Amino acid sequence: MSGDRPRTSVSAWRPQVPGIAEVLHAHFTDHAYPAHTHDTWDLMILDDGAVDFALDRHRHGATGTAGVLLLPPGVPHDGRTVNASGFRKRNLYLDDSVLPQRLAGRAVDAPVVTDGLLRRRIHQLHAALVHTEDRFEAESRLSFITERLHSHLDALKPRTPGHETNRLAARLRELLDARIHVGISLHEAAAILYAHPTHLIRCFKQTYGLPPHTYLTGKRIEQARRLLLDGRRPAEVATTLGFHDQAHLNRHFTRHMGTTPARYARTRSGSAAPPF
Repeated sequence: MSGDRPRTSVSAWRPQVPGIAEVLHAHFTDHAYPAHTHDTWDLMILDDGAVDFALDRHRHGATGTAGVLLLPPGVPHDGRTVNASGFRKRNLYLDDSVLPQRLAGRAVDAPVVTDGLLRRRIHQLHAALVHTEDRFEAESRLSFITERLHSHLDALKPRTPGHETNRLAARLRELLDARIHVGISLHEAAAILYAHPTHLIRCFKQTYGLPPHTYLTGKRIEQARRLLLDGRRPAEVATTLGFHDQAHLNRHFTRHMGTTPARYARTRSGSAAPPF
């Protein structure tokens, strides 16, 4: 009977985020990967269940949601379910602009990393990648993941914001304000300001209390409110302010204001009480 067949679901896409070659979300209940290699790094978290795998002829296991699996490029590995419930996983396939090939040997020695902060950051990145239009946020989250992975593999410590913090943060804010309508990527901003992406984010957050992608979205919502009350249509507002489309505007506007752009715009006629 078809209802007795093992359930498998797979979703994959290629986001427009530098460094990420592919995103894969999957649920396997009865599946075994044959031995294979990747040209990319495979960064995986489990959402449920357990997986058994061999890497460079040594077997490993991972259970639950505590660990992070990092499989290096060019090294043979397999993978299989452990019990009838299988496992749910989310993978990021990262190119060598994120992690250089020279770190592969260290990843072979310890492919399962127990790091709650790293796991949480990977989860947050996956949530951002589901909404392909939120590229700035995804780039920001990937930068912190990259830094954290380097700290495990290369013993690098993140740079602490110093005396230049306020100056660098102010320059980034000026850049964001000037690019509200057209947007800017994190890597472009870092190149213009001659700063490492994660250092740039830390300086901004220390100075203004929120990360730059959150600041940019807030400024766009602020301008959207004005345009809507001027009588502009939501679809036109979305295009004017650099949102990917009207649905992108709707999602962020509703999260900020508790109502949709169209309902907010109707308050200008006096047919509904103003939100404040």
